[in-house]
Amino acid sequence: MMKLALEFAGGSQTLVNNQTRHDIELDDGKEWLMSDLLDWILKNMLAECSTPDLLIKDGTVRPGILVLVNDTDWELLGNLDTVISEGDTVTFLSTLHGG
Repeated sequence: MMKLALEFAGGSQTLVNNQTRHDIELDDGKEWLMSDLLDWILKNMLAECSTPDLLIKDGTVRPGILVLVNDTDWELLGNLDTVISEGDTVTFLSTLHGG
């Protein structure tokens, strides 16, 4: 199994039981891309959430959510095609705030 950490901040943690860090294990029998990870999050972490589209919409991360892989913006790494590796930390940081 491939171990990695998911972090949620800036309000996105409210979608995952107000827990900011989740240590997860994925089947390492295949190459994992961010697109696969987002699908896994939808099925395994947001299944009970009434508003999963506040994080993931139309197969990608909703605008206003900054995604970091090991503190690097996923836009520099390939967005949905970014390869996820053992020990990675993937952070979802909402930049949307009410006022």
